[in-house]
Amino acid sequence: MVKILSDSTCDLSKEILSKYNIGIIPLYVRLGDKEYLDGIDIAPEILYKWSDEHGETPKTAAPSVEDILKLIDDDNEFIIFTISSSMSASFNNARLAAAEHNGNKEIYIIDSANLSTGIGLLVVYAAELAAKGLSAKEIVSEIEKIKDKVRASFVIDTLVYLHRGGRCSGLAALFGTALKLHPRIAVSHGAMHPEKKYRGSSKKYVMDYVKDMEADLLSARKERVFITHSGCDREVVNSVRNYLESLDHFDEILETRAGSVVSSHCGPGTLGVLFISA
Repeated sequence: MVKILSDSTCDLSKEILSKYNIGIIPLYVRLGDKEYLDGIDIAPEILYKWSDEHGETPKTAAPSVEDILKLIDDDNEFIIFTISSSMSASFNNARLAAAEHNGNKEIYIIDSANLSTGIGLLVVYAAELAAKGLSAKEIVSEIEKIKDKVRASFVIDTLVYLHRGGRCSGLAALFGTALKLHPRIAVSHGAMHPEKKYRGSSKKYVMDYVKDMEADLLSARKERVFITHSGCDREVVNSVRNYLESLDHFDEILETRAGSVVSSHCGPGTLGVLFISA
């Protein structure tokens, strides 16, 4: 049997994890001298409150080799997905765990070169292939074929959290906030890159961001599209969903909340639409 594991940055909901029998390896979130497990005993709202009170971004840490080994048994083949290796030690620790494991079953480690449901898209597809009876080797081969086709981007409400995390200069954050600029951040080649800036109310700039992708959305793989956000106005999320439904292209439109690790860097009000190009 093939078991699919992912670190917690895949931002998949409990319902999706249960439906596809996906196991999660939580990352750590540190608020001062207190340590929490992403998705287990810390919520983004608590993180935002702490970050605003202390004026800094919480520290995050990859799961240890020992954490990963606890989830691996001798009865199954395993495929483990991690956040981009350029963003965390999660991938390297998973490789070390696989090398240390003494079982006679194969363990495959996939560097998603992505984050959030950019990983989630790959994880769910792998779980579907496992349910169809493909071997771990066959699944990994299929994942490698589509990994570069994942389209992951987000539009940011506030630059404050990017600045606190060192991903945006103080001057850029100051001017961006004053001018009410909202950058679009995309993931490519395993790293985050700014692509475009939007202005206006949250509903306007979010919808401008989504509509800019219309041609790509209409040519994407049909299976599913994710709306992933870090705590957005319900009206804004519903507007995005209604727009995606109006395209009449995707078989499934899934909404998830970003976990504490991803939210700690992007801040509240961030929203992304993520899919796989054809």
